[in-house]
Amino acid sequence: MLHGPLWSKIIKFALPFMATSVMQQLFNATDTAVVGRFASSQAMAAVGANSSVIALIVGLFTGLAMGTNVVVARLIGQGRDVRIHDAVVTSMTTAIISGLVLVAVGNLLARPLLEVMGTPEDILEKAILYLRIYMLGMPFLMIYNFGSAVLRSKGDSKRPMYCLLASGVINVGLNLVFVIIFHWNEAGVAIATDISTGISAAVILILLAREEDRFRVSLRRLYIRKEPLMEILRIGVPAGLQGMVFSFSNIILQSAINSFGSAAVAGSAAAQTFEFIAYYVINSFTQAVVTFTSQNYGAGDLKRCREVFRWCMLFGVCSSAAVDISFMLLRYHLIGLFATDPEVIAFGATRILTVCLFNFIANSYEITSGALRGMGYSALPTILTVIGSCLFRIAWVFVVLPQFGSFRSIVIVYPISWTFTGIMVLTAYAIVCRWQKKKAAADVDRLDLSDRV
Repeated sequence: MLHGPLWSKIIKFALPFMATSVMQQLFNATDTAVVGRFASSQAMAAVGANSSVIALIVGLFTGLAMGTNVVVARLIGQGRDVRIHDAVVTSMTTAIISGLVLVAVGNLLARPLLEVMGTPEDILEKAILYLRIYMLGMPFLMIYNFGSAVLRSKGDSKRPMYCLLASGVINVGLNLVFVIIFHWNEAGVAIATDISTGISAAVILILLAREEDRFRVSLRRLYIRKEPLMEILRIGVPAGLQGMVFSFSNIILQSAINSFGSAAVAGSAAAQTFEFIAYYVINSFTQAVVTFTSQNYGAGDLKRCREVFRWCMLFGVCSSAAVDISFMLLRYHLIGLFATDPEVIAFGATRILTVCLFNFIANSYEITSGALRGMGYSALPTILTVIGSCLFRIAWVFVVLPQFGSFRSIVIVYPISWTFTGIMVLTAYAIVCRWQKKKAAADVDRLDLSDRV
């Protein structure tokens, strides 16, 4: 990551991560598709109604995994092997503790959150059951996310993909068995997810146990070191808060969608599957910009950091725009994979046309935020996204939406808020880069003066 041509290395890093994320979403989509096809639209809506709630609950700890990526990658760039091992073990210990906390939080908040969101009565109990079972697998999910972040920090994005592929195939098979044969419906797909996530966590732990000394993790020797933990928190907490902010604003919007009934909830849930896929295309280059920038920033190469940003932005915009257009053209066929109800299909197709088509705009703040975090500026993009996404979307729901009151007028806020947020974060990045260049030039001048003296 520190030497040679960038574009080919970025592609080699991003493509396995993209494949991993897209496969994960496709496997998760089987939850919605299986219950939609073989159970009922109410069961499908119950699963879909939980997407924003789950994202809110796990968002903070997923951000901490990004903190792990940044900290370990930067230490690699600096060549500090002893501190790398402390950061890796601290991260995995934090993952286990975080997962156990999420089990308790998720089960306590399941009913209050879904009730506050105005989840339709005909799916409320099903949605609560799904969420409570799903949250039991949080320790496994945290272990996989943090372990994958450790491997990606050293440039290894392939083995997490293989790990997820194996667990995903198992997830699909269990979904079919639990729903079609045992008729467990929404509970069955939640149990299948927990089992498959547990398998992916086990494989990640086996891989880390066989790594070289500085990356090796043993469950017999877990500990937390204050210094790497504080650095992971400094980077990861703002990243996690950014994810939580998005999720909170999405919960507000989901509440508005819930007012249109279970058909709107089901159609929206099906469309979100393809939004997530488009997002993960963007996120693969976001992870690339975080990792490459962190290593090169640790090595002191600011020029290469800016080159990383330009390549990742180009690849992110082009690839996500191609995916967005494909989904738009196939929207009725895609939603038809999840449901046969014409009303559900109509709501889903409307959301794809209004939201998913413009998903490429999110590159403007996602990749830029990743570049800023790789340079150590984690709080700045979080503050800007709070303004551009959370506050803006909440204002939209309470000020603009009452003037129109249609389903389309709810979901159109997504591309509008992405544009607003992107302009702010790109401006912040330009200012930071200009300041970094001036600081580097001043440092060179001081060294020259010292040499002359």
